[in-house]
Amino acid sequence: MKKTFLLVLFIASINAVFAQSNDPVLFTVDGDPIHVSEFDYIYKKTNGDKATYSAASINEYLDLYKKFKLKVARAKEMHLDTIPALKKELEGYRRQLANSYLIDRNVTEALIKEVYDRQDWDVKVSHIFMANPKSGSIKETLGIKKKMNDVKKKIDQGLSFKEAAKKFSEDKNSAVNGGDIGYITSMLPNGFYELENAAYNTPVGKVSNIFKTKIGFHIVKVTDKRKARGKMQIAHIFIANDKKNPNVAKTKIQTIYAKIQKGQSWDMTAKEMSEDKKTANKGGDLGFFGINQYEKVFENAAFSLTHDGDYSKPVHSAAGWHIIKRIKKQEKLPYKLAKNKLGAIIKRDSRFEKAKNAMITKIKSDGKFQESSKALNAYIRSLDEDYLTYKWKPSEEPNPKVLFSLGGENYIVANFEKFAAKASRKRMRMGKDGNISPVVKSLYNDFVRQTCLAYEERQLDKKYPEFKSLMREYEEGILLFEATKKEVWDKASQDSAGIVNFYNTQVNPDKYKWMERAEVTTFIIPEKNAKLLPKLRKWAKKKSTSKILKKMNKKKKILTVDRNTYEKGKNKDIDKLPWKPNTLSDVFDKKKTKRFYKVEKIIPPVRKTLNEARGYIIADYQEYLEKEWILKLQNEHKIEVNEDVLKSLIKK
Repeated sequence: MKKTFLLVLFIASINAVFAQSNDPVLFTVDGDPIHVSEFDYIYKKTNGDKATYSAASINEYLDLYKKFKLKVARAKEMHLDTIPALKKELEGYRRQLANSYLIDRNVTEALIKEVYDRQDWDVKVSHIFMANPKSGSIKETLGIKKKMNDVKKKIDQGLSFKEAAKKFSEDKNSAVNGGDIGYITSMLPNGFYELENAAYNTPVGKVSNIFKTKIGFHIVKVTDKRKARGKMQIAHIFIANDKKNPNVAKTKIQTIYAKIQKGQSWDMTAKEMSEDKKTANKGGDLGFFGINQYEKVFENAAFSLTHDGDYSKPVHSAAGWHIIKRIKKQEKLPYKLAKNKLGAIIKRDSRFEKAKNAMITKIKSDGKFQESSKALNAYIRSLDEDYLTYKWKPSEEPNPKVLFSLGGENYIVANFEKFAAKASRKRMRMGKDGNISPVVKSLYNDFVRQTCLAYEERQLDKKYPEFKSLMREYEEGILLFEATKKEVWDKASQDSAGIVNFYNTQVNPDKYKWMERAEVTTFIIPEKNAKLLPKLRKWAKKKSTSKILKKMNKKKKILTVDRNTYEKGKNKDIDKLPWKPNTLSDVFDKKKTKRFYKVEKIIPPVRKTLNEARGYIIADYQEYLEKEWILKLQNEHKIEVNEDVLKSLIKK
């Protein structure tokens, strides 16, 4: 027993040493460790391309991060991490971030990548199809599935897929061709994810298992796989079939083709001769198209063109004759650019919900989910019609029967009742027919899903180091903001005596100064009264502004004056003037007026008063308080840096 205990201790110590060597401590604040992984993560995130790991860069950022950690330590001393509003804000952020990791990473990104990779290939498939019953009855649906099972057995026993399709498939259009529906590419329309999966997951030449889409049951055989054709922008010149004389259209298109070969302008030819009037004036431009959009003969001819600007020989379709020109082949977007576009489409597709269900199934498996259907059924039997109304409330005596367990924790009926109480709208909406059982089972499934997601959310810190880093970063950011607000920002704006003292004792008298200023009067008259300007300018040199206004506006208001003080270098029109009292500017036009300036007085440079410089002074006072605060924190808290670890971070 003693040997076993010593062995356990030895292994534990080895593991501890190994863990420390993998992620050593860079520095401590009052003994609390800050590991290299934490510093490296925030250093790279903050500096981006400038994260050079040079000695200067590392030391500069380490200094900043030490100060940051001191402020966070102070915030915790102030118990800011216990404030309900801040805890609620952090919980909200965690839920938002957790949703990103649980749904976006585990579901959305996987589906996006699946579609993106599949779009590299077109898959040719044949299918045997039987439609869902119009009645929607379970009995009839099971009957159809049994028929499909019988067909699959016959194929497995040697019946050719083509013969089976011709004999049993209800898709009459494809049945005559042995079930051939041609090439398909991802992503298929909503409701056909299972068909897409069967097409892309079944090897060429093999037959899939039976599967169900929104329209019915299918069996698929994959007959070919090729590099995806993608999308191409094309133009065409079109001559419609002549029902009376088929050779007329053919002769016309051959004549057009000969002219183009001799160098006649494509756009001019399309405009003058194409019978597709919707596109003729646009040079026949049909825009981008992909597979299965046009007839196969048309599609094949278009995608056989290998270079932009190439055009085909005359091609005959059911509608008529075409000459097809390749304008541009659409290259597949890089994954980063395609991601957002595909993500928006996928979230509206049924595959998204199916993938979420698959994720829940995996969470159940990982968490060793076990449930008791007996307990649920017994609970359903105990309910009456009140359950489907607003009157229902959970039992006063909590029901301790276990419905299920997950991650070693039991969830009892009482837990479920609390959940159901908050879902009163769903209970009443679903229970209009008075049937309790399906309502309870639907709510129970919702409860299980929510519990699974909450369980998985609690595992995120262990599964995703980046999640843990982001949560720490956000939590410390909130604490830093609140601590700085209380210790610096609020003091700087509210401490009137401190601001006055700072202004009088700490601020360099030359820092906040007015440059030389001029008091200037602007004289303004309407353009139509311009003939009065000579008289006005003469008076402006000798008389006071009040006397000039009285004279000019004796009968009606003609003159407007405006008096302002301008700092040198701040107004280009005023700066042009000689800065001397009684100087007049030239006359200039502005907004249907004539105007000129008069320099009344020159004010020499002088220190700004506290009120005049208040905004700047408060900003400087904040900076002063923060420096004082950091000095105080450095004196009150002990920081120790592991110099060897620090040196190992420096790369040049």
